[in-house]
Amino acid sequence: TGPLKDMEFTIPEGGGLRFVYQFTSEPPAASFRLTGEKDGIIDIVPKTGILYLNGSLDWETRAVHKLQVESLDEKGNIVKGPYAVTIHVEDINDNPPEFDQIKYTGVVRQNSRPGKPFMYVRATDRDDPTTPHAQLMYSILHHFPNPYKEMLFQIDSVTGAISPSKMGSYYLDPQKQDTFTLVVTVKDMAGMTMNAFTSSTDVIITVKESLWKAPSTIRIQENSTQVHPVNISQVHSNEPDVIYELFEKEKLPRLPFSIDQNGVIYVTKPLDREEKDTYTFFVVTKDSEGELVDKPLQIHVIVEDINDNPPVCQQALTVIEVQENESGGSNIGTLVATDMDEAGTLNSRVQFKIQSQVPTAPTSNLFFIQQDTGILQLTSRSLNKHIASNYSLKVLVTDAVFQTICDVQIHVIDINDRIPIFEKSDYHNVTVAESLPLGTVILEIQATDGDEPATGSSYIIYQVKEGDPNNTFIIDTDPETNRGFVKINKALDFEAAPVYNLVISATNPEPLVQGVQYNSSSLTLFKVFVTNVDEPPVFHKTVYKEVVSEDIAVNTLVVTVKAYDPEGDTVRRKVELQYTGWRSSGVPTVLLSLFSMILACLPLSASPDNAAQKSKATLTLHLRDVNDNPPQLAMDYPPFFCHPLNGGERALIQATDADEQRYFSAFTFSLANDMNTRNNWEISKVNATHAYLSPKHANFEEKVYNVPVIINDNGEPPLERRVNLEVNICQCSSEKSCF
Repeated sequence: TGPLKDMEFTIPEGGGLRFVYQFTSEPPAASFRLTGEKDGIIDIVPKTGILYLNGSLDWETRAVHKLQVESLDEKGNIVKGPYAVTIHVEDINDNPPEFDQIKYTGVVRQNSRPGKPFMYVRATDRDDPTTPHAQLMYSILHHFPNPYKEMLFQIDSVTGAISPSKMGSYYLDPQKQDTFTLVVTVKDMAGMTMNAFTSSTDVIITVKESLWKAPSTIRIQENSTQVHPVNISQVHSNEPDVIYELFEKEKLPRLPFSIDQNGVIYVTKPLDREEKDTYTFFVVTKDSEGELVDKPLQIHVIVEDINDNPPVCQQALTVIEVQENESGGSNIGTLVATDMDEAGTLNSRVQFKIQSQVPTAPTSNLFFIQQDTGILQLTSRSLNKHIASNYSLKVLVTDAVFQTICDVQIHVIDINDRIPIFEKSDYHNVTVAESLPLGTVILEIQATDGDEPATGSSYIIYQVKEGDPNNTFIIDTDPETNRGFVKINKALDFEAAPVYNLVISATNPEPLVQGVQYNSSSLTLFKVFVTNVDEPPVFHKTVYKEVVSEDIAVNTLVVTVKAYDPEGDTVRRKVELQYTGWRSSGVPTVLLSLFSMILACLPLSASPDNAAQKSKATLTLHLRDVNDNPPQLAMDYPPFFCHPLNGGERALIQATDADEQRYFSAFTFSLANDMNTRNNWEISKVNATHAYLSPKHANFEEKVYNVPVIINDNGEPPLERRVNLEVNICQCSSEKSCF
């Protein structure tokens, strides 16, 4: 209740009869009057001023009622007012959603892109769109048939857009199933409550064959004379208004193909199969924002051959060698010609025919060529090098359109039917000193061969056939003159072989023809006498090596060397010390660890003038280290500690040893076994050569302390040294040193 004034009320729709408000008044007001959009539902009791509803409000009919109320006196005159009364009708969810069609039909193409809508369903709700009452959510309730675990279609819950799912994009096939029925539901309240209204409809979907297909392999004849570009194929997207593009699989300077916005593919220029016989590229479709619409299609193009290439001789001149005794019918060689047209087709088939032969003696058809292989054959056994040593052939090579002339030259090779013959059957003898150097020529020999010069049939190889089991001699041949040079190949030794009775043979590298054999004319004799030369003595070894300890006793036998004289004379020895290498320690009193001695041996019978008959050998003596040096401290200054001590101080000490490394690879550090030292100091090892010395407490005075330290080198035998280490405990400067 309350006095008259402007009022606003919010009342839910429905609900039937109800009281809203009671207006009060003061005299002379005796009644109330209500005017405006009452719609037969809203009224006021005149005497009491009660505003009431005699029925249900409906938001869908009127969402706001605008009214006026005023008070009247007994005569019906207005006392107060009119005042505005506004009633807002509050919507309740009292209307189910409704589809705009009883049944929907749609068409989808096979292989359509997943998520790309091909149709929409639409529903409306009469409730207040600003409230959840009219917020709709779409879903697929059933899917008939449904052969897979996942649905082939999906729907956007807000927009009602229906599209293939990923499964559907892959499996939809009109050959297997061309019609599907979807039961699509729509719920208000955004589907968030159990009390939401739900409606449903059927969606009949027809699956049609995909338009987006790669064409069959495209075949284009090379070197086309048509005006380019030429239409060679067309592709169609499943979606309208797409942009067609090509992209190449191979990185070519320029792809000779293009596509227009109707999906028509063109070849832009004549193609050459010999340059490139196949092309592979892809067609893609994009939407207006550059996103791919369809899966890329692979396009395969084969360039078909035409006969546009003549046969080509593999060589400008084909040279063939034939022995003059070759039998009729023999294959003597092959002429090779190629054709760049497509292999395995008649365009590249080549055939051969001999067009001419020069000279024509002894007959004009000495040679035959196989028509399809190019193999050359002799027609008879008529070749004779003395009649003609060379033949020139012109061979006609043809394909179905073109022809080419190939040149062939045939060399008639002399057969090895003559043996080398020595100019002398015996070269008698020669006397040489055993001291001649290797490679010395001791004799020149000569044989001749009647076969063709500068061939394997006439070249002569000289060999010692008998009398030289150790290959002491070797014979070189001058290839221009076939002259032989007998040389010393190994050192001569009068004492081992004073005489050689040699049998020398002359042969050819080319085998002799059948029926011809080497005989005594290809052999010669030769005797070599070796004279004695006084030679120096010889050591049994050129180098003697020994190892001795550095503490070896004086007059100990180190090594025994032996030598002999090739002539059998007595050998006397003289030792000449020549130090050729030193490893000095820098301390004169220390023995050198390595030195060499040159041992000289002279024959006892030699005179002073024959001092050249001297031999030398090398003795390398390695001295082995022994552990004869005790370890010692290696420190530039004594350790110190700053007073007063705080605890935790330590000083690093280092030991070294003059012996070889292996004897001091691990020193042992310890303190002398006296009570005072062990109560005040401790030592701990850091590594093989270092240790820390530390005070055990802080109660030290400022003075110098003697700390006895024992260092053991752990050698064989082990050596140790006791060192009185002076340790200074002092006042320190800022630089951490004693004042």
